[in-house]
Amino acid sequence: MVKVPCERQPVRFHASVPLALPGIDGPKEPELRADPIRRVVDVRRAGTAARLGWMLLWLALAVLGIEFLHTVHLKYASLDSPAYGMFLTRRGWLWCHLGGGAVGIVLGTLQFATQRWHRHPRVHRWTGRAYFVGMLVAMFGAAGLIATSPAPIAIRLAFAATSLAWLVTALAGFVAIRHGRVGPHRRWMECAYLVTLAPAVFRIALHGAVGAGTAPSPATIAVLLWCSWAVPVLVYVLGRRAAEAVHDARRARAAAG
Repeated sequence: MVKVPCERQPVRFHASVPLALPGIDGPKEPELRADPIRRVVDVRRAGTAARLGWMLLWLALAVLGIEFLHTVHLKYASLDSPAYGMFLTRRGWLWCHLGGGAVGIVLGTLQFATQRWHRHPRVHRWTGRAYFVGMLVAMFGAAGLIATSPAPIAIRLAFAATSLAWLVTALAGFVAIRHGRVGPHRRWMECAYLVTLAPAVFRIALHGAVGAGTAPSPATIAVLLWCSWAVPVLVYVLGRRAAEAVHDARRARAAAG
């Protein structure tokens, strides 16, 4: 019997039939994209948390400013107060500084809130102008007090640095808004507001230092005066950069889908 050799027929596969061989994965499943509804919910939650944090911060700063003004009023309400000891002959400069500073703290707190009032831009603009004028009056009084003060040079330089810090940040914010740059204007004016609250921060820091057993020497007072505005501004700048980095990372992840 003669055996006829059989030719092996090549196996043909249609292009529409997926091929799966050992060690080779089959066709990849389509990638799952993020749920757009869930993404919107996450964005809304982040926005609500940001608004809540903003409100709590505003309330804390408002309480700090109002409590400071109340304390200053009780301290200088009467000319018989011992607080007038070294200011009695210079009370004109002092009242100028305190009056302008009070206007600055009150209107600065209002500005901090109304910058989010997009439907009432006129309120924000006019309170901003009044805030600026009030603080200029306060700086004028501070210049007179510094020039006539018998305090050591380190303390006078620290007071002058505080005034200069406010002038620089406020003028930078003013120039920014005159050129229509709302973002830089807002950041500069937030720094100026933190410098406005420097006297309140200094009073708390001084009480804390004395309570910790540190003698209120001229060097200690000078350091606390510098820190009363430099530390809050530095924390603000670093915190804002960190928040912007987190926000950019979230947007990048959302765009990647």
